[in-house]
Amino acid sequence: MIRIELDQASLGATRIAISPLWDAFCSLHLAMPHRTPSRPYEEWVVRAREVLREDERTDALRLLIDGPDNFPDFLLPRPVGATSVEAELDTVRATPPDVVRAGVAEHYPGLEDHPRIRPYLEDPEAACADLADAYAAYWEGAMAAHWPTMRRLVEDEVLIRARTFATEGIDALFTGLESRAKWTPPVLELTKHIDAEYRAGERRLLLVPLVFAEGCRLYSTDDPEVLTVSFQARGAGALRERTAERPGSGDRLGLLLGRGRASVLRQLGGPLTTAGIADRLGLAPSTVSEHLSVLAEADVVTRHRIGRSVYYQLTDTGRALLALLSGEDVLRAVS
Repeated sequence: MIRIELDQASLGATRIAISPLWDAFCSLHLAMPHRTPSRPYEEWVVRAREVLREDERTDALRLLIDGPDNFPDFLLPRPVGATSVEAELDTVRATPPDVVRAGVAEHYPGLEDHPRIRPYLEDPEAACADLADAYAAYWEGAMAAHWPTMRRLVEDEVLIRARTFATEGIDALFTGLESRAKWTPPVLELTKHIDAEYRAGERRLLLVPLVFAEGCRLYSTDDPEVLTVSFQARGAGALRERTAERPGSGDRLGLLLGRGRASVLRQLGGPLTTAGIADRLGLAPSTVSEHLSVLAEADVVTRHRIGRSVYYQLTDTGRALLALLSGEDVLRAVS
């Protein structure tokens, strides 16, 4: 268990960042042979395992997959504002040799002669370059095709969390973080295989939403001023193409509204953009926009703008309609 005590200054300094490289790292563990990923990842994992098995360029990633659970930050740098995997890999390549050697000494004591660790001591610059190249090969083969959808999901998550923080406060932000996090003011508890405790004012908190975080929580502590913690972003089902079934006699909502409009309505368990809904359903954004316009006119959904994005969510009428015609218990969305 990790216990993080947060005072007002720490809470005010809490930030949310995007990291494609952190998502790639978590996906490595999701692709391990003994794992059975849930449905959103079933098709993806076949390709990911093929890349790891057949592309020799990914060999340097074996330390991250097979090595100790605790590892130095230079193998997976803390997000610092970059939103492209290329920029994050440039950070890996630019790691100073003294940082590499210090990280190995702290996290791999007694393992200096291990064949996957020794290169980082003998030639840190070359080893970091090999690691970055391995990440790049894995990203190209297993992740790049999904990044447009992933980026939209994590950007939606950042905006929703930021709005929750601004309108409802830190309690609402942490309470809905995920099932393995417990917020009992002023302490945030995170379920983890290690025990650690941080007092108020010691470090600020950086949260990183990940699409591939299923069963994996990343927790970075090497930075003396920042604790970085990952959490599962919503909407991972968008990774698979969803083929809507024809409405039958049991689909009263589809019969009433039409299949397309009903499928759009069912997506709105939380605030989503037109593009986000289109990704989940495999529909053209223009088609989704048309459905949303009709639903908004009927007061079934409402829309609000955050920055340059417009978010849609269910009204009380929409929730009642879903509950009545679909038998679905629709939770009140974050507003």
